Amino acid sequence: MKLTESIRNINKIPELRQRILYTLLLLFIYRLGSHITIPGVDASAVAGASSSHANDLFGLFDLFVGGAFARASIFSLGIMPYISASIIIQLLGAVTPYFQKLQQEGEEGRQKINQMTRLGTIFIAALQAWGVSVSLSSPSSFGHSVVPDPGFFFSLSAVIILTASTVFVMWLGERITEQGIGNGISLIIMIGILAGFPASLVNEYRSLSLGSKNWIIEIIILAMMVAIVAFVVLLTVGTRRVPVQHAKRVVGRKVYGGGTQYIPMRINTAGVMPIIFAQSIMFLPSTFLSFFPDSEAMQSVASIFAYDSWWYALMFGTMIVFFTYFYTAIAFNPKEVADTMRRQGGFIPGVRPGKSTADFIDNILTRITLPGAVSLALIAVLPTFLTKFANVTPGFAQFFGGTSLLIIVGVGLDTLQQVESHLLMRHYDGFMKAGKTRGRQAR
Repeated sequence: MKLTESIRNINKIPELRQRILYTLLLLFIYRLGSHITIPGVDASAVAGASSSHANDLFGLFDLFVGGAFARASIFSLGIMPYISASIIIQLLGAVTPYFQKLQQEGEEGRQKINQMTRLGTIFIAALQAWGVSVSLSSPSSFGHSVVPDPGFFFSLSAVIILTASTVFVMWLGERITEQGIGNGISLIIMIGILAGFPASLVNEYRSLSLGSKNWIIEIIILAMMVAIVAFVVLLTVGTRRVPVQHAKRVVGRKVYGGGTQYIPMRINTAGVMPIIFAQSIMFLPSTFLSFFPDSEAMQSVASIFAYDSWWYALMFGTMIVFFTYFYTAIAFNPKEVADTMRRQGGFIPGVRPGKSTADFIDNILTRITLPGAVSLALIAVLPTFLTKFANVTPGFAQFFGGTSLLIIVGVGLDTLQQVESHLLMRHYDGFMKAGKTRGRQAR
C-alpha cells in the first residue's frame, strides 16, 4: 500500500526519523505535565465540580489544554498566553512605527520581537494564573472548596508555578519548531484538542445507549459532520491560480523563459491563525470576570461569554472575519509579489507590470478572502447550533465543526506537507500518488 510504503520511507531517512521521534517525545512530556496537579489543590474535588463548568472559563480553557484545566494541572494555561502575546505584538506591528521598523530589520529585529513576545507571555500568564488561583480559592466557583488551605501563599505559589509552566510549554513549542517537525505551538494546541476526543466519543455513545437520542437522527448528523470535515479540507487546500507569463531571453545560443507559471493564492491564506487569535481574545473577558466570583453583576456579564451563548457566537464569528483579513494582509503582500515578478521578467497577461499588477493581485486576494473568512466564521460557530438544535454533546460537536476541527485539519495538513517535503527532497514518493499533497503545492 502507498501509505505503508511512505511510512517505510520515513524510517529510511535518519534526519526525518529523528525529528519525528523528537517531536513525539516533547509532546509526550507536555501530556505528562497536564496530569500533574497544582500543589495545594484537591484534584478529586476539582474533577467532581468540573462538569458544571463546561460552558464557561473552565470549559473554554479545557478545550485547548486537553483537560489540564479540569484537573487543575500545572499546564492549565497551556500555550494560550503566548498566543495572546503574539496577537498584541502583531497588532502593534501594524500600527506602531517602532515595531514596523523591527519587522524590517531582518534576523536581529525578529529576535527582538521574539524576546518581547516572551516577556508579554510571562505577564499575561501571571495575570491569568492569578485569575485561576482566585477561582480555585473561592468556594462559590465550584459549590465547595477545592483548596484545603487557601490564602496568600497558595495564590503566590500557584501564580509562580502556572507562569513557569507556561514558559516551559512555550519552550517546548519552540524546540519542536526548530528541531522537530511541524509548527510546535500549533501541534501543542492540536494534541490538547485531540486528547479529549476519546472521552467525547464515549459520552456520545452513552447518550445513544441510554435511549436519549434516536439512532437514525444520529446517523444523519454523522453524515452531515463527514460532509463538514470534507468541506473544511477543501477550504484549507483550495487555491485560485493566477497565470504569470515570463518573457523570453536569449543568452548566447540558448533561449530562456517564455513559459507560463501560476501564483497559487489560497482561499484561506491565513490558515488556522484567525481562529486561534479570536479564541485567545475571547479568553480575556472570562479571565477578568473570574476575579469576581462572588459578584452577581459580573457573573451575569460572564454569561454573555458562555461558549453556547448567541452573543459569544456573534462576537467570535466577527473577530474571525477581522483576523482573517488582518493576518492575510501580513502573510501576503501584493506589492512585493508584483516587484518580484517585474525583477524576474514576469507579467500577468493583460495587466501592466508594477502598481497595476499589485492592484490586480490585491483585488483577487480581497475577493477570495471574503468567502474564506465567512466560511471560517460559520464553521467556528457551528457547534453552538449543533448543541442547541441537534442535541449533540458539546464535547463531541467540537470535533466535527468549530475551532477544534479547523485547527486539527490545518495543523495536520501543514505537518504532513513538511514530512512530504523531506521525502521528495530525497527522491521518495510522498503520501499522495502525485508526489505532493493535493492543493498544498509550494508557494
